[in-house]
Amino acid sequence: MIDLVRSGRTPWELAQEFEPSAQTITNWVAQADQDAGVRHDGTTSAEQEELRRLRQENKRLREEREILSKAAAWFARETDTVPPTSSGSSK
Repeated sequence: MIDLVRSGRTPWELAQEFEPSAQTITNWVAQADQDAGVRHDGTTSAEQEELRRLRQENKRLREEREILSKAAAWFARETDTVPPTSSGSSK
């Protein structure tokens, strides 16, 4: 579709002939231009994929931190000790 638009056909013509809407075809062309470095007003597919991966990793790390926090609190209650806080300062 992208090649057809670049060869002179309009997204509206292609939408009449094929399934995707004209807006979808326009979005595909814009994303292809973004990925090729022709446009610089948004994120590339690679950047979008990296953001998706980093968001998933962030979510997993938050969940792991929450589990560790609960485990530390449980152990503190069981042993009647309070774990030291890591404030980054050395005394």
